[in-house]
Amino acid sequence: MHQTLGSMGSTPAPRRNPFSMNDSRRLATLIALIVGLFASSAAQQSPSASPAQQTPETTQQTQPASPSAPQSSSPHQTTNNPEIKKPEKTGTSNDRLFFALPNFLTVESKNVPPLTAGGKFKVVARGAFDYIQIPWYAALAGISQAENSEPGYGQGAEGYGKRLGAFAADGVIENFMVGAVLPSVLRQDPRYFQMGQGGFWHRGGYAMSRIFVTRTDSGHSQFNFSEIFGSAAAAAISTYSYHPSADRNLGNTGSVWGTQVGYDTMTLVIKEFWPDIRRKFAKKKKTAAP
Repeated sequence: MHQTLGSMGSTPAPRRNPFSMNDSRRLATLIALIVGLFASSAAQQSPSASPAQQTPETTQQTQPASPSAPQSSSPHQTTNNPEIKKPEKTGTSNDRLFFALPNFLTVESKNVPPLTAGGKFKVVARGAFDYIQIPWYAALAGISQAENSEPGYGQGAEGYGKRLGAFAADGVIENFMVGAVLPSVLRQDPRYFQMGQGGFWHRGGYAMSRIFVTRTDSGHSQFNFSEIFGSAAAAAISTYSYHPSADRNLGNTGSVWGTQVGYDTMTLVIKEFWPDIRRKFAKKKKTAAP
């Protein structure tokens, strides 16, 4: 699910949180390195796939063994893969980005049942109140206090507590607005459907486009009102309710909104390639096992 990060506030308002443009560039660089590692490993594995393509007789002999098995949406997806079988039954997953951050709304198969309004709220609540969020928000609050961003909160234990509460509230509000409230009202699907095949740039472009294009509950493509307007509503609610009065201006709200959409876009790219990275780790672990 999406994690809330703020942005640099407009002058003269102080920053909403410690993440400046330089921090955003560092995050983007880290993402590029992670995805680049996958692209490199995929390129190294591509020659080994060619022999299989050159022996159609072997492929044809193995197909009759399970004639009734449904075809998967990508070459690496099989009905024996638990990461695919569970979403095909429940519509959500138990996956975690980097084995830590909740990734319950990413599915690797398009053969999944639609989510009800109650199901959308339930899965978003699972991610928003997940145990990993506690150290995540605590770390963000610590960085914010160290840099004295939003000085209206003050310092000391009281200032830290206010920052911690603000970061937690920001995350919960944004997650629910984007993943549950608007998708339920507009009947849009908040899940990310991994492409799973194709070239690096093709898949990356698809992932970034999902910030503007989503699926409806009936499976049709539609403008992603839930993401664009949900994140805008979350930015406005947090800015004008519990953040310091010096931050309560339209410019700061717009800056927070834009940065959140940018961060969510990068997160979608990670979601597209993470299953490939996860399988690579599992393969190495299986190979190293005695």
